[in-house]
Amino acid sequence: MKNLTILLTGFCLLSFLSACNNKQKVSLIIQHATIYTADSSFSEVQAMAINNGKIIATGTDEEIMKKYSSDSITDATGKTVFPGFIDAHCHFTGYATDMWKCNLVGTTSLDEIVNKIKTYSINAPREWIYGRGWDQNKWTVKEFPTKEIFDSLFPNRPVFLKRVDGHAALLNQKALDLAGITAATKIEGGEVELKNGKLTGILLDNAMHFAEKKVPEINDTLAQKYFNDAQNYCFAAGLTGVHDCGISEHTLDLVLNAQKNGGLKMKIFALLSDDTTYYDKWLKSGPLKTERFTVGGFKFYADGALGSRGACLLKDYTDKAGWVGFLLHDKAHFEKAAKLFANSALQMCTHAIGDSGNREILKIYADVLKGKNDKRWRIEHAQVLDAADFHFFADYNIIPSVQPTHATSDMYWAGNRVGAERIKTSYAYKQLLQTNGWMPLGTDFPVEYIEPIKTFFAAVARQDNKGFPANGFQMENALSRREAIYGMTIWAAKAAFEEKEKGSLEVGKAADFIMLDTDLMKCDKTKILATNVLGTWVNGERVFGK
Repeated sequence: MKNLTILLTGFCLLSFLSACNNKQKVSLIIQHATIYTADSSFSEVQAMAINNGKIIATGTDEEIMKKYSSDSITDATGKTVFPGFIDAHCHFTGYATDMWKCNLVGTTSLDEIVNKIKTYSINAPREWIYGRGWDQNKWTVKEFPTKEIFDSLFPNRPVFLKRVDGHAALLNQKALDLAGITAATKIEGGEVELKNGKLTGILLDNAMHFAEKKVPEINDTLAQKYFNDAQNYCFAAGLTGVHDCGISEHTLDLVLNAQKNGGLKMKIFALLSDDTTYYDKWLKSGPLKTERFTVGGFKFYADGALGSRGACLLKDYTDKAGWVGFLLHDKAHFEKAAKLFANSALQMCTHAIGDSGNREILKIYADVLKGKNDKRWRIEHAQVLDAADFHFFADYNIIPSVQPTHATSDMYWAGNRVGAERIKTSYAYKQLLQTNGWMPLGTDFPVEYIEPIKTFFAAVARQDNKGFPANGFQMENALSRREAIYGMTIWAAKAAFEEKEKGSLEVGKAADFIMLDTDLMKCDKTKILATNVLGTWVNGERVFGK
C-alpha cells in the first residue's frame, strides 16, 4: 500500500510537471481584469496572453493560465482594460514643438494674458515672444483684443499670440513690420483686420500663416526632445496612437529619425500638409508605412474656425451681419486635388467647419468618388451642416471625423454665431454616425485638452467638466458609451486603414492597451472625469505606470 501511494504521488507530480512543461511561455499575461476587447461583439474577457508584442489569446483567467506561463504576470485585481485610445484628429508634432511657447489656454481676460506674457518674456528662449491658447469667448468682453498694449510693452520685440483654434493671431506692430503686413495687405483665404483703416493686430487664417513664417523654427534636436515629452503626456492620458493632421516632409523625417533611435514609441498616422510641391512625389510613391509610423494622405483646409468667424457659412453670421467667412482657397484648388487623389491610395482629409465649407467639399468629393467606395476620405470636424447635406456622407462613404469636446467648448457661444435654426444641425454627432455607420473621434489637441477621457465624457454626456448644462447639450446627438469607445479605438484605426492591426484586443493584433481605475461602461457618469490611467502598454511594453 505504501509503495502504491508513492507511485500515485509520483504519477501526479509527473502529470503536474508535464502540464507545466506543456504550457506555452509568453512575454506577458494580464489576468483578473475586466477587458473590453472592442471587437465586433464588444466582448468582455478576464485575461489575455501576449508574446512578441502581439495578443495571442484572450479568455477567462482559467483558460489563459491553463495554457500559458510567463515571467511577467500582471494581476489587474479587477481593474478595467481597454484597447489603447487612438486620437483620430490632433496635432501631435505641433503640440510638441509649441512647448517653448507661452501657454495661454484657460486665460479669462486680456489682463491675465498681459501678465503671463510679461513673466514669460523675461526668460523667453528667443527674441520672438510667442504665446498660444487665448479665447476671447471665455472673457467678459467677448471681442478680439488689439495690439496697443503689446506695442507699448514691447516696442522692439515681436509678439505673436495665436488663438486657441489656430486660426487667428494677435501681433504687435514690431511683428507686423517684420512680416511685411500693412493696412493695404490682401491675402487670399485670410483677413487682415482693420479698424478705422488701421491695423488692430488681428490676422485670420492665411494672413496669420503668412506672418508666422517669419517666426524662426526651433532646431531639430530640440524638436525631437519635445516629441518625447509630448508622447509621455499622451501615454499618461491613455493614448497609444495619434492621427497627426498636417505635417511637413521635414517633420516627417524628424519623426522617422526619432522612432529609429528608439526614443519615440508613439504610433503615428500622419497626413501631410497641403503643399502642392509634395503632390507628384506622393502620388507616385503612395502611402508610407513602418511599424509605428504611417503617411496615409493629405490634410486640406476648406475654411477657418467658428470661434474666430473664419468658418465659411451659407448665410450671414447671426452676430455679424454682412459676414459669411471665407474659403481658404478657391474651389478649383480642391477640385484639382480631388481629381488627382481619386486615382491614388492616398486619403484626402479636409477641415470643414461652416455649412458652406462643408457643402463645397462634400460636392467635390462626390464628383470624383461617384458612389459607394472604400477610399475613406474624411471631413475633419463636420461642425456646422445644412440639413440637406447629410446624405453625402451616406451616399459616398465619406467619413465624418469629429471631436466631441468642440461641442462642449463651443456650446456657450456657437448659437450666437449661427442662430437658433443652424445650431440644430451643428455638432450633430449621432446623426453623422448614422450616415456612415462608423465614426472616428479625436480631440484636436492642442486646440482642446489632450485627455481622451474628456472626449468620452463629452460624447456621451454632452456636458462640460462642471456638469453644465444639467440635461446635456442637444442630447439627441449624444453617443452611447459603446459608440464612444469604438470611435476612440477600432473606428479610429479604421479611419487610417489600420483596423486589422490595432484598435481592438483580438488575437493577432498589437498589444496596445490601457488599464483604468474606473469602468467607463458601467460607472455613474459623474465619475467619468475622475478616471485615472493606471498603465499604458504599446506592443506589450509598459510605457506608463508602475
